Amino acid sequence: MRPDAQVRAADLAWIGLAFLAYVFVGFGLRDPWPADEPRFASIALDMVRTGQWLIPHAGGDLYQDKPPLHFWMIGLSYMLTGSTRAAFLLPSMLASLGTLLLVYDLGRRLHGREAGLAAALTLACCVQFVQVTRGAQIDATLVFFVTLAVWALSRHLLLGPHLGLALLGGVAAGLGVIDKAVGFLALMLLPIAWLLQRRGDAIAAGALRPAAVSTVLAGFLGVILAWLLPMLWYVHQVGTPELAAYRDELLFQQTVQRYTSAWHHRAPVYHYLVEVIPALWLPLSALIFWLWRPWRDDWRERRAATWLPLGFSLLVVVFFSFSTGKRGVYILPALPALAMAAAPHLPALFKRSGVGRLSLVLGALLLLPAWVLALGSTAGAARIAALLDDAPTLRLWPVWAFAGAGSLAWTVAARARPLLAWPAVLACLTTAWGLGIAPQLNAERSASGFVAQMLERAPRDRELGMLSYKEQFLLYLDREVVNFGHARWREGMAEPHDAAAWLAQDPKRLLLVPDPLLKPCFAANARRLAGRSSGDDWWLVEGAPDADCVRQGDPGRAIRYQGPRAPR
Repeated sequence: MRPDAQVRAADLAWIGLAFLAYVFVGFGLRDPWPADEPRFASIALDMVRTGQWLIPHAGGDLYQDKPPLHFWMIGLSYMLTGSTRAAFLLPSMLASLGTLLLVYDLGRRLHGREAGLAAALTLACCVQFVQVTRGAQIDATLVFFVTLAVWALSRHLLLGPHLGLALLGGVAAGLGVIDKAVGFLALMLLPIAWLLQRRGDAIAAGALRPAAVSTVLAGFLGVILAWLLPMLWYVHQVGTPELAAYRDELLFQQTVQRYTSAWHHRAPVYHYLVEVIPALWLPLSALIFWLWRPWRDDWRERRAATWLPLGFSLLVVVFFSFSTGKRGVYILPALPALAMAAAPHLPALFKRSGVGRLSLVLGALLLLPAWVLALGSTAGAARIAALLDDAPTLRLWPVWAFAGAGSLAWTVAARARPLLAWPAVLACLTTAWGLGIAPQLNAERSASGFVAQMLERAPRDRELGMLSYKEQFLLYLDREVVNFGHARWREGMAEPHDAAAWLAQDPKRLLLVPDPLLKPCFAANARRLAGRSSGDDWWLVEGAPDADCVRQGDPGRAIRYQGPRAPR
């Protein structure tokens, strides 16, 4: 093997080790957890079971919140593995590894292998990157598609022109749209590059010619239309009002309206700058203290290789800051680009004693809650005891293991190389969580234990309905059940009224009802406790509900649903 190939193989090994330590550890040891994971997993498993891949359904009801690509990936993962535990996380796992490799490769091509490796490893141990890619939210795969587009378009714009990469950039951005709508943001690299070229930055000659831009747009639109046109054709052919409403909400309400007048997650314009980036982008956010001067110099010296990804990162943050609805994960696609912009300066920064001291401080801050929890539980502190009451199945040996191993790693780093304190302690935390804590919490967080108990208490010869069910319930059903639609909390009392009308039709029916919804429709009914989940007691209700509720309900809203574990 040539020396350069050996060095590159060593770099890839370090990136693979970081991926294993921060993201992969604990893979396959838990089921989907709320809020999003159970919904996405059940939608994907239903696609496999029913063969309906074009239009997503949640619990048998149309699901219009997201395009289908993420569900397709989970469904294909299930077909390959045959395991729900593996399938629901596999797309995020692969996306995280792919994102790290793309950041490394672009940094290596633009600034040298040391810079590329530093950028990839820094990204790998950023709090939000670890937090999101260890789960099964759509944002992990969205970040991969956006980063793939940034990688391809940056190579085209800075090292090209290259029409193949331009086409790949457009395709990746289009896949990002089918994944979570906002993948189009990757195309903003083109106007950013145009502005940089206008001020004299080194953008590749011909990279912004009409033929090149048209190639990007052709790839982008081609991918989107390959999904959109069949979906629109199907909606038109079937012609039901429900499908028309699905189309309109997916294309307009969940995109334009959600951006301009969001109905939840509302926050002020400075939310990301004050409440998200400083903590969740650590350690990269703290390095901005040293990076702003080199970035200023890069601006003065017209270094497009820095300011193209940095401009994209800033644009993403600004774009979502002006939306009325804000969640921390919305700006995650900007984080890999920020690591790319930092890449040329990271090797020098990592030699500074101040950066090493920062790593020691951040590592100590990670350890502090573990020691407080471990020692407080031993001392019988009232607040710690109350905290542990919320997780009655948790045993604290993983917390002690993390506190001990993390403290040892921190001490070794402090003596040998302080820079490694944060990554070493973080690896101890992810290992303790993935192998020790998450498996203990799984039955409670996933509701698998509750559903098993509830099904034991609901005789198989009684038809079972579920009112305002939690999406995680769907994954563990061993029989056909009835529900009354997905996310109908927006309709006030309509769902309880429909459930009351359904229950009243047959005295042999049972209805699972959360405690807050017993009144007014089911307060007088005979009931027995099914168990506790998601902070509520759940009751199995039978008999005639309140007459007013029955009159206002529509039993036709009942949806028969066969869960993935139910006999076919």
